[in-house]
Amino acid sequence: MINKLLSVLIGLTLLLAMSCNQSSFDINDPSTYPLYDGDDLGVNYTPTKTSFKLWAPTAKVVKLRFYNKGEGGEPSQTIIMKKSRNGLWQFEVHKDIEGVYYTYQVQIEKDWLNEVPGPYAKAVGVNGKRAMVVDMQKTNPEGWENEKKPKLKSFSDIILYELHIRDVSIHQNSGIQHKGKFLGLSETGTTYNSKFSTGIDHIKEMGVTHVHILPAFDYRSIDESNLQEGKYNWGYDPQNFNVPEGSYATIVTDGRVRIIEFKKMVQTMHEQGLRVVLDVVYNHVGYPKEQSFDQIVPGYYFRMNADGSFSNASGCGNETASDRYMMRKYMIESVKYWMSEYHLDGFRFDLMGIHDTETMNILAQEVHKIDSSIFLYGEGWTAGDSPLPMEKRTVKANMPIVKGIAAFSDEMRDGIKGHWNDLKTKGFVSGKKNTEETIKFGIVAATQHPQVDYKSVNYSDAPWSNGPMQTINYVSCHDNNTLWDKLLISNPKASNKKLKRMAKLANTIVLTSQGIPFMHAGVEFLRTKHEVENSFESPDSINWIDWSFKEKNMDVVEFYKGLIQMRKEHPIFRLPSSEKIATNLEFMDMEPGVVGYFIESDLEDEAWETAVVIFNANNKAINFYIDDAYWTTAFDLDNGYNPNGKKVKGEVKLDPLSAYVFYR
Repeated sequence: MINKLLSVLIGLTLLLAMSCNQSSFDINDPSTYPLYDGDDLGVNYTPTKTSFKLWAPTAKVVKLRFYNKGEGGEPSQTIIMKKSRNGLWQFEVHKDIEGVYYTYQVQIEKDWLNEVPGPYAKAVGVNGKRAMVVDMQKTNPEGWENEKKPKLKSFSDIILYELHIRDVSIHQNSGIQHKGKFLGLSETGTTYNSKFSTGIDHIKEMGVTHVHILPAFDYRSIDESNLQEGKYNWGYDPQNFNVPEGSYATIVTDGRVRIIEFKKMVQTMHEQGLRVVLDVVYNHVGYPKEQSFDQIVPGYYFRMNADGSFSNASGCGNETASDRYMMRKYMIESVKYWMSEYHLDGFRFDLMGIHDTETMNILAQEVHKIDSSIFLYGEGWTAGDSPLPMEKRTVKANMPIVKGIAAFSDEMRDGIKGHWNDLKTKGFVSGKKNTEETIKFGIVAATQHPQVDYKSVNYSDAPWSNGPMQTINYVSCHDNNTLWDKLLISNPKASNKKLKRMAKLANTIVLTSQGIPFMHAGVEFLRTKHEVENSFESPDSINWIDWSFKEKNMDVVEFYKGLIQMRKEHPIFRLPSSEKIATNLEFMDMEPGVVGYFIESDLEDEAWETAVVIFNANNKAINFYIDDAYWTTAFDLDNGYNPNGKKVKGEVKLDPLSAYVFYR
């Protein structure tokens, strides 16, 4: 009898402890949450047993519901999951349930939250409302296990090319069958007008090394059940982080198809010598009430204001809290999952400044332990203020304490073409005065150089990069106007001929500078979005790549191909360290509107002993004295790359709006 009473008392004590613990969680104090350190959250499938594991420490009850379809219909079964240690809830099914859809629903105090797929869903039905049990082995294309990444000797060899899955193929003139789909980027031999390569063949032809695809995880804004309405979005509104987007799949009702077709896209790119970078958006979600984080553990995954509202450094209504253990764990495991399951080669972090430097450093270490060739980079800023202290944010100013991750140089971007948000402002290539130091800052990849006056640089008064491989130089991307539209708006009286020279000069600076160059898809044939500045949900007619522009501007396409070839053939443009840059690159004293430098090589695989690079942004010709020895003109803005160009010495005439590379 005493033993029986003792058992009852122990049971009541445990229940009381659980009840007290249930109400002791403080969303502003992560230490009040038990943490789960296992690597098996989510669904683990085998033909004989499938386990479900969910971290939901604040839940009073968790229901697991099974469905026969990805949407509609009643659940075929509802299960109350079992609570385990460290906030874990789990359940096992001892039979083959491949193809079954499921949701979780948690009770917090007296309230039942919305049904969601759970943060660790790997496959989902239409519109991502229900997760799916999938045998991932069956989603692998033929030869997947043995496929190999294209070789990459050094990060300094990278040339990035950013595109949106839909933009590349959706135009009727693309010659691509699977328009707007992952499979559109697995088609080879496609042409415009039977003469001009399109799609993946064009990208390969350009000579770039890495294709950066805009968010292609499952996002919220497109109704996958109504694709005929043709709604468009860039995809920066995450719903299911570990699942490909359904609108890019040929079948949206079967959760396996998007996985198979994403893998086929990656496999084809690899076969064509192209590495693949995924744009990831871990800094916020599309809508918390429809996304798993806040419907499973309310408040934990997000930074909150003192009044209990979501903080908003993302500018999208909420921001995640990477500095919390389970969010940090989630980001790292998610990136590693995309690497292993989808064979990705790099990740671009949207609004990386929202993430703390400790998380990003740990993430980089974990990734590079597995594959040192994975390239990581992101935006070194936020879209608003954050509760995260400035010294902890992964912003440009803190990049010296970040290892293995690169950041975009918006200094170079706006220095070349003008301010991103003040559309009528000019930049170096369009004649703005006093931009030379900003251009020099970009040329040395935001590193320490004795000849750069950092106080005269547009956005930074000190170098922020540890070395050239930590800096992304660019002049345009999906955000804001295309390069052509920006130049057109800010130079309304300029002729097309002059605008074309400005455009060519802009990316000549990028592709001959130290650091990692980044190109916006279509810039090589003067892509326009018809002056629409923020096209994130504009129709296809604004965003699509019109392949007829390639024929109209084939001279510019050939110019870019030669420029990229020159960069790839000459390591002098890809020095391996900030020390090499400071020692081997010497700026010349030039008149206003001109930037020029000598660059010497002591690299074994460099055929040039010394090169001279000059950019003349003036509307007048300039006389430049090179020296009394003969130099070969390897490149100029009119003729592009020609390693056997004319010989020059003494005084050389530099044309208006021009660029030159001389070598000996």
